[in-house]
Amino acid sequence: MGEDNRLAAVVALAQGMAAAHTPRESWRAAALGACRALDASFAALSVWERDLGCLRVLVNVGERAPDEEEFPEDEAYPVHQFAEITEFLHERWAGGGEPDAWVETAEGSTAGRAGYCHQRVAALRRRGRSSCVVAPVVLHGRAWGELYVARPVGAPVFDRGDADFATVLAAVVAAGIAQTERLEEVRRLAFTDSLTGLANRRAVDMRLDEAIERHRREGVVVSLVVCDVNGLKRVNDTRGHAVGDRLLERFGSVLSLCGAMLPGALAARLGGDEFCLLAVGPPADDVVKVADELCRRAAELELGDGVACGVASTQDPVGPVRSARRLFRLADAAQYQAKGVRAVRAVVAGREGPEDPVVRLADAPTDEHTPERRRFRGRR
Repeated sequence: MGEDNRLAAVVALAQGMAAAHTPRESWRAAALGACRALDASFAALSVWERDLGCLRVLVNVGERAPDEEEFPEDEAYPVHQFAEITEFLHERWAGGGEPDAWVETAEGSTAGRAGYCHQRVAALRRRGRSSCVVAPVVLHGRAWGELYVARPVGAPVFDRGDADFATVLAAVVAAGIAQTERLEEVRRLAFTDSLTGLANRRAVDMRLDEAIERHRREGVVVSLVVCDVNGLKRVNDTRGHAVGDRLLERFGSVLSLCGAMLPGALAARLGGDEFCLLAVGPPADDVVKVADELCRRAAELELGDGVACGVASTQDPVGPVRSARRLFRLADAAQYQAKGVRAVRAVVAGREGPEDPVVRLADAPTDEHTPERRRFRGRR
């Protein structure tokens, strides 16, 4: 491959990773870009998990063997089987050397400085490949993992020039991974409540909009539990806001624990003393059971006075739910009712017959001059 073509391949790899929206997409773009750039048939990207002492494969692309999944769940190799990962990488980098790539062949000869690795040679033979080039991926000055690219039997064996080019590709991959990690951290902060570590209101808005769209399109059950922690003001006034924050953190942990009982549920803090659980798929009765368990556990907390909990589900007789806003108003009205009667269990919208007071409250016209404890949420 000429210099111009190699430059174009590097640019294509970088652009592919930059266009990725998730880490998985970024890994796949890295492996595919390297595979094409080196005119290979297969490529994999692996991460070095130091705490577990293994190389874990993140993605396999190209002509995969029967035992190679695209995104494997449990493909990992003990790092002691690959001495170059711990010895070659550490010793050379610690001494200021560059993380050069090297070549292994099915015959065992190598081009590079890592030395013979019989596990790689055996794998090449087993999977019908003639040679591979292994390029260390360095992130923030530390070994992050490796880029592995292979050619099939009959194709030209990788040479020193290919190894040098693979070193360049690995540096581009490292830059792309660093960018992906930064974007993931920004996304995490944008959708996470800083005090409790739960999802925040923005995350709920997005997930609920998507869920209601699925409900309209597929009929999937969408349920919302809205909670208001009782006694927070008293705790703040008498024991200080630090203790009040501790109450919110503890309740957030209880909410997370209960939410785990519903597959895929999103536990979130809406703000102040208000929290919610969003469940997409589970039956309404299962959600109500979890809400009751949440009330029970919240009542056992050392601080506060339990929780007021309201539930609304598209599976209950609440009328058509065509917007996220209406489901929120129903759950909010149920929570408002629970707060008013100091209910020890969840109040559920739509379960008191045709004239259910919660449904009537949620659907009542909004009058700015009518006194309320608070306004029901608007845009949802």
